[in-house]
Amino acid sequence: MNSEYINLIENSNVYGAAIVTPLALANNLSQRINNRVYLKREDLQSVFSFKIRGAYNKISSLTAEQQRHGVIAASAGNHAQGVAFSAKKLGIHAVIVMPVTTPKIKIDAVQSYGAQIVLFGESYSDAAKHAMGLSQKSDSIYIHPFDDPLVIAGQGTIAKEILQQCEERAMSVPDAIFVSIGGGGLAAGIATYIKQKCPEIKVIGVQADDSDSMAQSIAENRRVTLQEVGIFADGVAVKQVGAETFRLCKEYLDDIVLVSTDEICAAIKDVFEDTRSILEPAGALAIAGSKKYLHLNDLVDQDVVAIASGSNVNFDRLRHVSERTEFAERREAILAITLSEKPGALKAFCEIIEKRSVTEFNYRFSDTHQALLYVGISVKDASDLKALVEHLNANGYPTTDLTDNETAKLHVRHMVGGRASDKFNEVLYRFQFPEKPGALMNFLSKMDGGWNISLFHYRNHGADFGRVLCGLQIPISEGEQFELFLESLGFPYFDETDNEACKLFLA
Repeated sequence: MNSEYINLIENSNVYGAAIVTPLALANNLSQRINNRVYLKREDLQSVFSFKIRGAYNKISSLTAEQQRHGVIAASAGNHAQGVAFSAKKLGIHAVIVMPVTTPKIKIDAVQSYGAQIVLFGESYSDAAKHAMGLSQKSDSIYIHPFDDPLVIAGQGTIAKEILQQCEERAMSVPDAIFVSIGGGGLAAGIATYIKQKCPEIKVIGVQADDSDSMAQSIAENRRVTLQEVGIFADGVAVKQVGAETFRLCKEYLDDIVLVSTDEICAAIKDVFEDTRSILEPAGALAIAGSKKYLHLNDLVDQDVVAIASGSNVNFDRLRHVSERTEFAERREAILAITLSEKPGALKAFCEIIEKRSVTEFNYRFSDTHQALLYVGISVKDASDLKALVEHLNANGYPTTDLTDNETAKLHVRHMVGGRASDKFNEVLYRFQFPEKPGALMNFLSKMDGGWNISLFHYRNHGADFGRVLCGLQIPISEGEQFELFLESLGFPYFDETDNEACKLFLA
């Protein structure tokens, strides 16, 4: 059965809408990591994403009778644009169901291709269930974003192009191909083709470490459904991978690499510096994974391909990317430093750090004896950071490394200054709110009138979800009631009461 995918891929009808994208060497990145990294530029497609391939291949295969009934899809992003563009190209009516939290920029992009928009539900899962119901009522054809053989085959044409481009340049085939995984359609298509054509090439999947449904599924030999998924790389935020994509990825993938938000941000910067193009977080996933895999395995002088899978990024999100891009490379560190509260202490501290560049500096008076500094500081790499922390501690400046503390980077850095009284019975929680009108009111309306909000920090990061850090004064006797309140919200939440950064600067 798997051999049939070779014929499906080689005979896929994608080029009525898609282009053969360049395979380009990332010069600066390659020199820095001592490996040759080639970018397969799917961000240059008409809809700025590889999704056009699978969508067009599926829709163009429909019979005249099926086309007459139209198509329907559920998506808040690239699949929606791929389906809408393909339908317009073929003169077919398209309905796209999108969550009500979808930013207007994405709705406008889909509408520009003539599709009818239906807003429903808080998440992709809600939208997908509604779309399938509408499909059954109207006899329209549901276009699955990943778990369909023709969609998988359409994405697999990328693998065929990579091998053809290597042959045309008289290049040896790559040692490895890195590909992002959300629902698994792209990885399944590429891995299935490559492993049957050139089995010596490794195919490495890459997932965000907070949306690792495929990695968990392969490890447990069953499709795992995640309770929550990360929201930064929203293009791959899938709670459960497809049945067919799981089957193919389990058989053909050589490995899966998990990457952090900071590593994704660093990869976005890498591609920008080489191409002056800006990838979306999901689009940079494969580049981040290639860097991590090569580093962890001490590999040099390798030829690898990373799929730059999309560039549909909200402009506002770039602020968050720019803030985080140096952390993954350990070129910037966040430190909490204690120094004596006396004249000349700050100058003495600056002399200790010598000529290092300070990127951020927040000061908070703690008491008459000591002060706390929240400091961003440039470093060369992880070993340099370790040496700096040891140097500061040895010279009488107790130092805590907060570089990997998510709450410190998202919230505390913007809040240094206020402290709660020791008499407060305060708990700290981090929430992810849908970015839509009324979300805050929904939160507040569910709170008991006797619970006081003692701290609140929100900052828009250009994503579909906002991030909130909230302090609440909860009587000990009402702990069970508070737990019920948390469960009733329907939002992801995280207890940060004992977070080191919070205890240092906000407690």
